[in-house]
Amino acid sequence: MEHTLKITNVLSDPTRFYIYQYITNCHRDVTVQEIADKFSIHPNVARLHLSKLEDVRMLYAETKKTGRGGRPSKLYRLSAEVIQLSFPFRNYQLLSSILLQSLEKLGPEGSKALYETGYSFGKEMMGQELHRLSSSIEELSNKDKIQLLKHAAILAGLKPELEWDEEESSIYFEVFNCPFKETAKLNKDKVCMMHQQFFIGMFEAVFPDVHLSERQNMLSGCQQCAYKAHICEPSHIMNLK
Repeated sequence: MEHTLKITNVLSDPTRFYIYQYITNCHRDVTVQEIADKFSIHPNVARLHLSKLEDVRMLYAETKKTGRGGRPSKLYRLSAEVIQLSFPFRNYQLLSSILLQSLEKLGPEGSKALYETGYSFGKEMMGQELHRLSSSIEELSNKDKIQLLKHAAILAGLKPELEWDEEESSIYFEVFNCPFKETAKLNKDKVCMMHQQFFIGMFEAVFPDVHLSERQNMLSGCQQCAYKAHICEPSHIMNLK
């Protein structure tokens, strides 16, 4: 409870909150000077805000030499530590571990149910997005579909980046935040496969047929999870303009 109060106190400052939000969207290290320039504040004030976020373990700091001589530069990045606030206390991570172990005891049928459920949830989430737009698939351009996928992934807390490759008829999809990372550490294969099926469900809600291949994985030491989603449509060429 004491640590929770410290976190809420740190984030109660609007500038500090927006600094943390900015860093979560950067997907890279930031410097004191960058934060000072971005928020039009003195570097000493920026350093104070960053230090307070570091004190509650929301940021991790590392000192590196710049290669230009002079003092080493301090770089800040998001902490890998999970920060959860709930009143009263809820332990959803424990619940997910219990459910995952229960499915494991069912053998192949349990795994099949896990993957099918992940796929269904991905499709359902995109269905909700379409309902919000009051649009049908036929009314959307391919560019609209890409933006819809990105918006849904943002709402799911994935911190996504999507890039369309027209020549390959593929979407390069990067996820900088895995909401299942802690549970996946206990059972990487099943949780990652379920999450991939979730993504396939998302994509196939707006494109008829998708082949998803993994390129990078956070649990293998990468900064992000990265995928290539090949869109298998009758018309191979899709104009996103």
